[in-house]
Amino acid sequence: MNTAHGTLLAGVLTALAGLLLWRYTGGVDLPVTTPSRAGVVLMCVGAAEALLGAFRAVRATQGRPR
Repeated sequence: MNTAHGTLLAGVLTALAGLLLWRYTGGVDLPVTTPSRAGVVLMCVGAAEALLGAFRAVRATQGRPR
């Protein structure tokens, strides 16, 4: 697996973990932050990473250097 596909996979898994945190930990309160807010942040970071991986994969298929 090259780096573009690895980045895409990591982004999707991070966004999925964030979605699960956001969806199923709504009633949990921790001293610093709530897990649901951390889930929203993870979803945003995961989506950005997935877009970066998709961009790198498309760019690599066009024959351009990485």
